[in-house]
This record gives sequence, C-alpha cells and structure tokens, in this order.
Amino acid sequence: MIHDITAALYAEKPQERLYHYTSFSGLLGIVGSRSLWASDIRYMNDSAELKHTADLIRTEINRRIGAGHGRHLLLNQFLDWFTYRITNGHMLFAASFRASGNLLSQWRGYSRLGKGVSLGFAPEYILRCAGRQSFEIGRCIYAPEQQDRLIHQVVDAVEALAEAHGVDGDGRSPDNSYLSIFQVIESDLLRIAAILKHPSFREEEEWRLVSPVVTDYMEAPLLFREGTSMLVPYIQFSLKDEDDSPIRLDHIFLGPTPNITISMNSLAMFLSKNDIQPRDGISYCQIPFRAR
Repeated sequence: MIHDITAALYAEKPQERLYHYTSFSGLLGIVGSRSLWASDIRYMNDSAELKHTADLIRTEINRRIGAGHGRHLLLNQFLDWFTYRITNGHMLFAASFRASGNLLSQWRGYSRLGKGVSLGFAPEYILRCAGRQSFEIGRCIYAPEQQDRLIHQVVDAVEALAEAHGVDGDGRSPDNSYLSIFQVIESDLLRIAAILKHPSFREEEEWRLVSPVVTDYMEAPLLFREGTSMLVPYIQFSLKDEDDSPIRLDHIFLGPTPNITISMNSLAMFLSKNDIQPRDGISYCQIPFRAR
C-alpha cells in the first residue's frame, strides 16, 4: 500500500523546462564533471523539511490517539523510530530544479556576490539521464491539505501492514515484528519525505530529482564537499547523454551582477570553449544587483 502511494507521487513527469540554480563555482564543476551534485537530503539547505515530515506524522498520530485510537503503542513507536531514522538511517540523495529560472528568492541564495546562474534543461533530457541511473523526479508538495491527506494515508498503511503481520491491538507482538515492519517501508518513507516541503517555500515550485535509497554508504560512490559548517555527502548525477555529447542546455539566466556586459561575455566564452550552446541562449535576469 505505501509503495503505491510513493509510485503515484513520482508518476507525474515535468512538461516544462527545469532550472537548476548554482554559483559560478558550481557551474565550473557541473561542466567539468558533466554531472550535477546530488546531496544527501539531510544536509541540504532546507533540510528542516525532514523535521517537517516528522511533525506532520506527530500531528496525525496525536490526533488519532486523542480520538481514542487503540493502537497507541504501535503509533508512538512508529513516530519514535521515524524521527530517529531520518537522521541516522538510510541515505537518499537529491538535486533540485525550479519551474522558474528567475526567482529573486533563489538569487538571494546563489548570487549574493554577483556570481550565480540558473541552468535550464529540457525535461526529457533530465528524464533520460535519470532513467539510466535509476533516479526518479517528483514535484514537491506544499499545500497543507494535500500533505495532511498524504500523511493520513501513510499512517493508515503502517496500521494495515501491522495488522497483516499479526501485530495485536496495542502494537505489540511476541517477536517485536513491528520493527521489521517499519524497516520494510523505510525506503518509501524517505522518498515521500523528500518531496514534502513547508508551505513557506511554495514560490519555488520545486521538482526534486532523487536517487535510489542507499543502505550501505561504504559501498556507495560517496563523495564529500565543504558545506557552510560541515562536510556534505553527495553523489554525482551524470549529465552524459546517450551519444556522449556535451551537456545539453536549453537556456541560461545570469543572476544579478554589477558587471553585466563583461560577465555575459565571459559566460558565453566559457560555454563555447566547452561546446555548449544553449538552444535559447543566455539572458540577464534584469534584477538590479544589491551588494550586501
């Protein structure tokens, strides 16, 4: 049941151009490696979203227990287990795309020093690359009503699975099988949590590209980059197409900069030197630069 929920969430495919915001340093890395960095979702800039999912589950469980629900031990154990596992369990890696390539909120994050771009990709190109690497792409969910309905379905699925495995009414079983039940659904829960975002991020209209779940980091092609205050685990998402051609870009926005003309010029030269020709060229964002 819970796998059906996840499959439905990732069934929708993007139809419009997908933009990936990055710094000049990020652009150099993307072109040089012909890949995007998919970061462990626990270390992403808005990683509080995992806590947001835990809060949604807590609210639903408290509602059920407050209504006199009979499986309170099972539900509380599920909440405790999920809260622990989202920071200490399996790993999921993700890269972010936006429906719009020219958002002020994103330039504030990626172009504070006048050094940001958003790279526009055709959705079919990203989907081809994803298919070869067993990645999936899902539209992030922001609406509180939709999130509540989804979490209600998730908790229903946990209860149904417990019942199917013979867990009794108070959530106990002779062999503690509820732990093995939780483990069965961990991968699906991570993939669901990866696209549940706080409503305050609604403007972003994010699509999230997510990796297969990693259960053993020692066996994974794990790399590390320097974050703001820690090392951030990531894996590479290859942008090599079937014919091994250069990265295919539809369009690029140059973010706010005090040096528009020469920055546009050097960006165009860099792309040409790497045989990259965006189909719709390079555009300036038209947002005034404000040094901070």
